[in-house]
Amino acid sequence: MSVDPEHIRMAEALLFAASEPLDEATLQARLPEGADLRAILETLENQYRHRGVNLTRIAGKWLLLTASDLSWMLEEEREVTRRLSRAALETLAIIAYHQPATRAEIEEIRGVGLSRGTMDVLFDAGWIRPRGRRRTPGRPVTYGITEEFLIHFGLDDIKDLPGFEEMKAAGLLSTEPSGIFSQLARPDADDEELIDPEEEEA
Repeated sequence: MSVDPEHIRMAEALLFAASEPLDEATLQARLPEGADLRAILETLENQYRHRGVNLTRIAGKWLLLTASDLSWMLEEEREVTRRLSRAALETLAIIAYHQPATRAEIEEIRGVGLSRGTMDVLFDAGWIRPRGRRRTPGRPVTYGITEEFLIHFGLDDIKDLPGFEEMKAAGLLSTEPSGIFSQLARPDADDEELIDPEEEEA
């Protein structure tokens, strides 16, 4: 079944004009009824594969990005006013690979206490967020990564983290990250044994 060229042009215009990545539901809603979005995206992906910009899926959404082999042309030297400390990097990695993780679990893996400032830096960057509370004594808050984290690091899914599958196969990871953002929308899911933050406030 051929794809309507006009539908391809419409999707291309939407993606070009978007100031942020677009999910498939948004694209489908703006295209004419009956438009085959999957085929349209596949066509555009192939058309842009060897161009200066590529159609890329990140965090489950679509956007036009500079081709990775040409990114050096757009690099700009600028002074970095705030670098992530080693503690912040280690904390971010633990949360990404082990989410949902409590403060105590992060400290246990790192082997040292966790300062409030370390978490604040990651919150300010928009890379972590509370996932809810565990249904265990003390009801500790758990943390997970955000969509902004995936976009910043160019990941479509948390499973795309380097070495994730290897670590999981070795038994070093006990969490299942698939569908992570659907779980974020319902943090009281039984398998996570979490209490929704809004439920906690009620």
